[in-house]
Amino acid sequence: MTDTHAHPIDEFRIRERPNYVSQDDEETVFRVAQESHIPLILKGPTGCGKTRFVEHMAHDLSLPLVTVSCHEDLTAADLVGRFLFRENETIWQDGPLTLAVRHGGICYLDEIVEARKDTTVTIHSLTDDRRILYVDKTGEVIPADEDFMMVLSYNPGYQSIVKDLKQSTKQRFASINFVHPPEDVEARIIASESGVDDDASRRLAEMGSKIRQLKGFGLDEGVSSRLLVYVGRLVTGGLSPVQATRHAISQTLTDEPEVLASIQDIAALYFGDLAEDNDATPEPADESARRTI
Repeated sequence: MTDTHAHPIDEFRIRERPNYVSQDDEETVFRVAQESHIPLILKGPTGCGKTRFVEHMAHDLSLPLVTVSCHEDLTAADLVGRFLFRENETIWQDGPLTLAVRHGGICYLDEIVEARKDTTVTIHSLTDDRRILYVDKTGEVIPADEDFMMVLSYNPGYQSIVKDLKQSTKQRFASINFVHPPEDVEARIIASESGVDDDASRRLAEMGSKIRQLKGFGLDEGVSSRLLVYVGRLVTGGLSPVQATRHAISQTLTDEPEVLASIQDIAALYFGDLAEDNDATPEPADESARRTI
């Protein structure tokens, strides 16, 4: 039996099962893609559960999960590895991508469109039938472990001509589209993540759907499930629902007084009967501004 503790990738294993509520057939698609050596792109709005889903699947498949948060300064060396000078000698240190390729596991590149295009080219040889990684600094050609899987994610709502994946990259992947969950599913997520009761979680889910209707009318992005969970946690911690909405949603999503007031009106619509009198009415714009400084 192989001693997994001897592998440096062992530290990337998910020890406890993440809380994830399935929305559709995404778990089945992920399993089949992993077994078939097909890389995946997860697309969806911020805070809709893409990362939690990957963590959930890594745990269920007993695979290490190496996550890289992409940014514009991410280089190929950050992914593949580099030479380091230690104790009077030069040694090679695998990067996160090389670790997953060499030892087996999921390499998850989160918000891939934020990475430089010359960096994303590095993954091309791993996302076709070759399934190899060429390390130019060492001359090593590493065949991907049987359990290696490449997963990317990004938010299509923020993509542009400048920040988008090349077609030559996109067409190497299968895709799963994530959307904000239906109200009944979102209510279950909020209840399980925050500890609020069924009535409060249902109201929060309905409130979230209503706030999302403001997208394009002052909001660039609809409220995420994550922020609705934050409201629930603040309520569990002692804040009134309207007060919690102000601090977890309104002041997070906008700096425009009119839009902030509109969100607070929606909160009062769903929770006015549970709020203190001073919370049922949105704060004046100047008070809101002072509190967010």
